[in-house]
Amino acid sequence: MNSDPRASARRRATGRVTLADVAQAAGVSPITVSRALRGERAVDPELVERVRAAATRLGYVPDPAARALASQRGTHVAVLIPLLSNTLFVDLIEALQHTLRPAGYQALIGITHYNPSEEEQLLREQLMHRPAGLIVTGRSHSPAAQALIDASGVPCVHVMETIDAPGVHSVGFSQKAAGAAVVRHLIERGRRRIAFAGAQLDARTLQRLEGWREALGEAGLHDARLEWLNPAPSSMALGARLLEQILAMKPAVDAIFFCNDDLAQGALLAAQRLRLAVPKRLAIVGFNDLTGSDQMVPALTTVRTPRGEIGQRAAQMLLTLMRGGTPPERCVDVGFELVVRESS
Repeated sequence: MNSDPRASARRRATGRVTLADVAQAAGVSPITVSRALRGERAVDPELVERVRAAATRLGYVPDPAARALASQRGTHVAVLIPLLSNTLFVDLIEALQHTLRPAGYQALIGITHYNPSEEEQLLREQLMHRPAGLIVTGRSHSPAAQALIDASGVPCVHVMETIDAPGVHSVGFSQKAAGAAVVRHLIERGRRRIAFAGAQLDARTLQRLEGWREALGEAGLHDARLEWLNPAPSSMALGARLLEQILAMKPAVDAIFFCNDDLAQGALLAAQRLRLAVPKRLAIVGFNDLTGSDQMVPALTTVRTPRGEIGQRAAQMLLTLMRGGTPPERCVDVGFELVVRESS
């Protein structure tokens, strides 16, 4: 087959194998190469195999910058999460990537550290690269960050919370309802002095606190002195300290709802050191069903949150939006599960 002098000239100028090179080697048009490598179903399977074989033989790597320039959108999805050290968000990202990658999109992750200013700066940086879509955690953003999202025109899905508002797409569950479910379980077990121990104090923790307040209020048991709120990052060490502080209260508490499992795990370990009988003397409940909670002694009662399902369904919703479609639901509630174990 005769070589295309224009393709050869471009290759010499940039040092890269181009889309035109692959098209020439496969004997198809450049647009067919583009569609085949994007995985579009309209392309004949035989042509797809021919294009992929040519691309592999030549060592072709698509140029995302060129594609973004041509389409005004890139092939990456900007994903903003608070932390990578929390298993909760690792599970979410794995599910997002598992769904987005076969569709031709890559997740570009930004870590906000629960800091509104960092989130705003990350949004500015990500939007400069023309992402095809956005995944953001929750709806509690600074006014400037929310303005960036709204003005960008980029399809956006909020995760970990249910947000029933016009024009907003979300996948999550009711943090408030989950918090209330924990309290009702403890009341059913005969507990009356139920403390709430919260760390980090992000929006979702405060929503669980609202559920705690509501359920105790309905039972006539709410006491604001039982709210133990610490803005420090959630950790096992902090959970141990909070347990010791709460145990000093008079009259004594008979249950503690920790806003995250790492706090509750630390409290259980501290209870062992203090020879405190759990759940006979004190019931302990966590949240998120993190790794190891079922192996604690006693095994930790907690709320299982479907992070994988949230990631998968958020990615599916975003793919529909990026393709110009309308998702069947704007607000998807995947629910939660109270996992009752030995600690309550």
